[in-house]
Amino acid sequence: MRDILSRAAREVLQQFAWSNVLVAFDFDGTLAPIVRDPDKAAMRATTRRLLGEVAALYPCIVVSGRAQADVRRSLHGVHLQQVVGNHGIEPWQATRPLMEEVKRWVPVLSRRLSPFKGVRIENKTFSVAVHYRRSREKKKARAAILEAAAALGPIRVMGGKQVVNILPAGAPHKGIALEKERDRLRRDTAIYVGDDETDEDVFGLDQPGRLLAVRVGPKRVSQASYYVKNQAAVDELLAVLVGLRKEPELALAAHS
Repeated sequence: MRDILSRAAREVLQQFAWSNVLVAFDFDGTLAPIVRDPDKAAMRATTRRLLGEVAALYPCIVVSGRAQADVRRSLHGVHLQQVVGNHGIEPWQATRPLMEEVKRWVPVLSRRLSPFKGVRIENKTFSVAVHYRRSREKKKARAAILEAAAALGPIRVMGGKQVVNILPAGAPHKGIALEKERDRLRRDTAIYVGDDETDEDVFGLDQPGRLLAVRVGPKRVSQASYYVKNQAAVDELLAVLVGLRKEPELALAAHS
């Protein structure tokens, strides 16, 4: 992986920024720092301002594992082309049968996981996230969550940062969501920035020259080709993207 803000990668970022590009971001861990209580996740004021500037210069979307309504509240006031929720399920496959299926899971998970303190079940209407960040026995809690999930029937399980995501089998993922939005907005290329295992569905798309995949924090096993050093560095990337549309030569010189 290479640092997308390094001198060696500047030409790649420049080419994508000047193309007919869609810019897309995950939310938690990307636009907002990871926090102990997911309900309190929020963007820094600088990130909000810079994201607003990027969204004014590029078609811009957010693709989140959160419920669509939840992440929309966090992004209120930023003019985005789309907010995709539940890892790609919302808005396209947000159906009542799917909602009823997920609703059936919750009491099963609650019953099986009740002995584990610090485990919280989040019903996101069309998927479930089981958080174990507050558990004192994280390995045991995660193993119990996976065992409980296996009893639900046909599902898709995705890991995360001290969370297990449970989705209906066959549900779309973030990679599908990005491609759908790129087609809808008639973009030729896309820049995607994410930080988690769920973002690997985008990073793994085999689209040389059409997708610039940027991971927040380097990771040896990730399919992303580029990274920014940490979540705080997302602000720097946003500032460079703004500069590449407003004053391209100055933007590149400032980050040489």
